[in-house]
Amino acid sequence: MALNYVWIAFFLIGFVVAMFKVIFLGHTGLLSEMLTMLFDAAKNGFEISIGLTGVMTLWLGVMKIGEKAGVIRIFAKGVAPLFSTLFKGVPKESPAYGSVMMNLSANMLGLDNAATPLGLNAMKELQELNPEKDTASDAQIMFLVLNTAGITLIPTSVIAIRQTIALEQHVQNFNAADIFLPTLIATFIAFISGMLIVAMYQRINLLRLPVILFVLGFSGLIWLLHYSLSGMPADKMNQTIGAIGSGVILTIIALFITAGMVKRQNVYDNFIEGAKEGFNVAIRIIPYLVGMLIAISVFRSSGCMDYVIHGIARVVAMCGLRTEFVADLPIALMKPLSGGAARGLMVDVMRHYGVGSIEGKLAAIIQGSTETTFYVLAVYFGSVQIKNTRHAMVCGLVADMIGIVAAIVVGYMFFG
Repeated sequence: MALNYVWIAFFLIGFVVAMFKVIFLGHTGLLSEMLTMLFDAAKNGFEISIGLTGVMTLWLGVMKIGEKAGVIRIFAKGVAPLFSTLFKGVPKESPAYGSVMMNLSANMLGLDNAATPLGLNAMKELQELNPEKDTASDAQIMFLVLNTAGITLIPTSVIAIRQTIALEQHVQNFNAADIFLPTLIATFIAFISGMLIVAMYQRINLLRLPVILFVLGFSGLIWLLHYSLSGMPADKMNQTIGAIGSGVILTIIALFITAGMVKRQNVYDNFIEGAKEGFNVAIRIIPYLVGMLIAISVFRSSGCMDYVIHGIARVVAMCGLRTEFVADLPIALMKPLSGGAARGLMVDVMRHYGVGSIEGKLAAIIQGSTETTFYVLAVYFGSVQIKNTRHAMVCGLVADMIGIVAAIVVGYMFFG
């Protein structure tokens, strides 16, 4: 029901504001612009969904190979101590743990093309354990929130954009990768916050050894990454992380194929069996994604987003706080709605204020620290026909908000 109210609010508030501008302010061209953007949003939703077909086909085929070969089961056993604490109602031997682990790992490595189909597969496996098929289970909500608040080890795309803009602006001795540690810290805070928020809703006791070891272990990994990569030039860091991410994915595929071959299975037939589902999944998510994108389009094109941002700016100024981050609020507010739009706003801030400015650095950290929550809600739940999302949206948005605040605070600590 939460998505229902949000969808209605986006559309009707945007429409009422637009009509007010047309009738009382004389903005007669606004309705035509809104209608054009509405149709464009519907087209984009369809194209995004269809664009997922090839990747979905690839990964569902690969996952079927791993499942038949028993590798997914081994992965699941490895993470069972931690995941059995976090995911209520999922048996310790469930292969869903393997899919969840692979999705979160792909997100950490910034491999969006791999993360989405892996996440959809994990959601499908969790749905098979869900007794109420139209209502999100506790495990599905925990998975979605951890996905939207996911840890980003290195924001490679953001680093690449910063490097390009620095060259355009002729910035000398610019280190485009100096935001990697602040971004990692901010996403880790968001991830832990999401875990805590869902645990409070679902009454999960997190004071258990597997959870404590995970938090301590990942904190150690943050330090190790900082120690290993902080001295690298930005271009070399991008190449290194890209090689690690690509190497991990290719190694997993090779491992699955090798395991199937060792067990004397028909690996190709297993791949085809899983791949057949790719098109069906892509088709199922079209109405959910189009529906969310058109509502966001109406709200944004009516100017409502600008009003929200200007209101926040005034409150911040009245409180006597530093206001540099106000220029980045459009990114923070847009990211849960549209990753592409937020990326465009980030570039605009960097070009307007300078890629090396505090505003430019905060823009990069915020972009790398938050996730497109409404997109994930629509696509993941839509893929398994979930209608009642329960507390998923609230938990996801609160984790986003904490991540944004953490990004701003950490950014000031490092660069302010």
